[in-house]
Amino acid sequence: MSKILISPSKYIQGPGEIKKLGAYAAGYGKKALILISKGGYKRIGAQIEESFKDQACETEFDFFQGECSKTEISRLTEVMKEKSCDLVIGIGGGKIFDTAKAVAYYQKTPVVICPTIASTDAPCSALSVLYTDEGVFQEYLFLPANPNLVLMDTDIIASSPVRLTVAGMGDALATYFEARACQRSQATSCAGGKTTEAAMALAKLCFDTLMEEGVKAKIALEAGACTAAVEKVIEANTLLSGIGFESAGLAGAHAIHNGLTVLEECHSMYHGEKVAFGTITQLVLENVSSEELEEVLDFCIEVGLPVTLGELGVKEVTDEKIMAVAKAACAENDTLHNMPFEVTPESVAAAIKAADAYGRYFLDEQ
Repeated sequence: MSKILISPSKYIQGPGEIKKLGAYAAGYGKKALILISKGGYKRIGAQIEESFKDQACETEFDFFQGECSKTEISRLTEVMKEKSCDLVIGIGGGKIFDTAKAVAYYQKTPVVICPTIASTDAPCSALSVLYTDEGVFQEYLFLPANPNLVLMDTDIIASSPVRLTVAGMGDALATYFEARACQRSQATSCAGGKTTEAAMALAKLCFDTLMEEGVKAKIALEAGACTAAVEKVIEANTLLSGIGFESAGLAGAHAIHNGLTVLEECHSMYHGEKVAFGTITQLVLENVSSEELEEVLDFCIEVGLPVTLGELGVKEVTDEKIMAVAKAACAENDTLHNMPFEVTPESVAAAIKAADAYGRYFLDEQ
């Protein structure tokens, strides 16, 4: 099988870029459906509308209903038809992006993605993660193309809650380890081919950037400063992780995340927070060196990512809950089977239990 690398057509990152959104959008369509949350519109709606003044592109705003589900995608597809929109713009967070991408796919229109947070690697991907209306993982929708444009206004992102950017570090943390596992197993990536050296290099750069800049970026964000470290982490969370996961592959960490969605107690946690714990679990499954495991655990603790099931909201940890997560993670169509060895619900449950214990041990050592 051939090696394949895919990426968005254009990626733009910098302060104040939202002010140029209308000019960029005019290059892709004449009428844009802008999908945004009510809170997002309240914060930056005026800037968005101002950017479309005197531009050859009309706007139709619609408020996101909360889940990237088939119900929401169908609703917005009908809005697109009714309003004669020929472009979708998703503004906000991961589930809004995935919904916008899916709607654009079904309507065969371009899609522009404008993150207001750097909490996941979803913006750059040709992938939508579908959930039920209740928020339980359902399936991956693989798309034929990446977004036409990803626009990152770092002023807006730097002013978002720090926890969201830290959650993005948790999502990005998995990139290199899942890529490495896929390379070893010769798994087929989300791009539909084998891993390229370029994708592996980007995945490794993503990890190295987090280790070098992550703590500095968190401290700067807490001080209300958008520094070079913050810019580098935003790029790692979004571009490096986005291309890295998609063109190199997903493995254990994201499958564990998907398994955790069966526990209602975890629903208040962000995607990247659950992926961070999934990364620790994958490393336990692989029986990596003590040094590698310690490096990841120390990083998670220092930036504030969860390292135990208790920190993920599981008040009472039982064998039954752990096995439910393990069985869901081992679903036939999930990415845990990209690991370079056989996995079973029993081995995954043991890894989850051990990861939780290691997390408690390292927390006690702090």
